[in-house]
Amino acid sequence: SDNLFLTDGGLETTLMFHEGFTLPSFAAFTLLQHAKGYAALKKYFRTYAALARYYDIGCILESATWRASSAWGSPLGYTDTMLVELNSQAVQLLHEIRSEYERPSTPVVISGCIGSHGDGYHPEALMSEAEAERYHALQVTTFRDAGADLVTAITMTYVAEAIGIVR
Repeated sequence: SDNLFLTDGGLETTLMFHEGFTLPSFAAFTLLQHAKGYAALKKYFRTYAALARYYDIGCILESATWRASSAWGSPLGYTDTMLVELNSQAVQLLHEIRSEYERPSTPVVISGCIGSHGDGYHPEALMSEAEAERYHALQVTTFRDAGADLVTAITMTYVAEAIGIVR
């Protein structure tokens, strides 16, 4: 449609510099595991949903999963099984926000957020399209199964990884 949509922005910056959280490797998904962190994420997303409702526009909310993949989660002690659960939980949190704030004139779109396999600004190793497809498939599938409306890949610095995600 030609409707306007507000997006959230600055999740990790807000959590670290305004809320005082420590996010190892900028991994906001780690906050889903405890009540204080979950509440902070909910507060963050409610802020944007409330703004969208106030201005009578739609809202796109990105899940707190930019770093919730194996290359980032494994060094922090997360298994693939744990990451699937946390990716799903991140989308479910956005479903809660949607149920509170969505109205016919203020739709809330839930986006599963994917980050790059490596450093998004200075990747040390580049994946082929097929490698990227295999690597990101678990996160994309989890978002689909959790009911995300779309998937957004951010901080992609080379085409092959982006193509793999799309596939």
